[in-house]
Amino acid sequence: MIDTEEQLEERLSQPTPQDEAAMRDVTGDLLILGVSGKMGPSLAVRAVRAARAAGVPKRIIGVARFSDATQHALEQHGIETCRADLLDDQQIARLPDAANVIFMAGRKFGSSGAESLTWAINTCVPSRVAERYRQSRIVVFSSGNVYPLVPVVSGGARETTPPAPVGEYAQSVLGRERVFEYFSSRYQTPICVLRLNYAIDLRYGVLLDIGTQVFEGRPVDVRMGAVNVIWQGDANSVALRALALCQAPPLLLNLTGPETLSVRAVAGRFGELFGKGPILEGMEADTALLNNAARCHSLFGYPNVTAGQMIEWTAHWIASGGRRLDKPTHFQTRDGSF
Repeated sequence: MIDTEEQLEERLSQPTPQDEAAMRDVTGDLLILGVSGKMGPSLAVRAVRAARAAGVPKRIIGVARFSDATQHALEQHGIETCRADLLDDQQIARLPDAANVIFMAGRKFGSSGAESLTWAINTCVPSRVAERYRQSRIVVFSSGNVYPLVPVVSGGARETTPPAPVGEYAQSVLGRERVFEYFSSRYQTPICVLRLNYAIDLRYGVLLDIGTQVFEGRPVDVRMGAVNVIWQGDANSVALRALALCQAPPLLLNLTGPETLSVRAVAGRFGELFGKGPILEGMEADTALLNNAARCHSLFGYPNVTAGQMIEWTAHWIASGGRRLDKPTHFQTRDGSF
């Protein structure tokens, strides 16, 4: 089990042999844009550790506005940091060159009522970045929200499923993809787009949301009756390894775990681990927001951490009073309002 944040950070950032090979085989430095988000810090540390283990000199540079202590923590791990507002052309122009870019900047929660800001961050920033780094490889984090709700029995949307985003956040995410696609076509910039649903860190995520509701005796909404999840460390590993697969036009990859998890069953498992029955609310719809990541698994193999492990780790974290980021995923949302 994972008992402390130090142990959690160690686990999230521990590189695999495949990560080390990725850092060795892809030439040039790595720039991570939006590094101060939920996934960015552990990705940056994983990249540093992988490069060191591979014995290759490589600058790992993290860019964000850095409104908290994240900047100092990253620098302690050997990551160079740049404080920048990515909506400012002059600040983007001053960023260092890098042969490899991972784009993680984006806005989701708080979009309702501030739609114009969400669109600016999710579409204008990609335009500036794609122009500035048109000679780099770019891995772009996107979201499975670009897909429509699909039948639960379908196994999830595939990369060939036509996008049909529900709500302005999801529409702006598709806009992000289209902007990068345009610049890839214009400049032949090699790009890989990762459509992610949902990354799990014990301090936040779908499993924490469900487990906390069960632990506290609050109802679990099962109307969005199925979800996909992936351990955040496994998702970040794919991001590093995807640099070698960037192409023009962009390669699309769904990024998630192999299982379609029943929310009802997950709540039941938490109930077993906590010794209390879950309170369920609503009835499952026939459709859900689901990704089929078979293509990704064929390229990179299955995730190292299973859904069962994640549930047990999360239950232990909740029961032992582990810190939470208090950032609900709102995975139950079916109308696209975030």
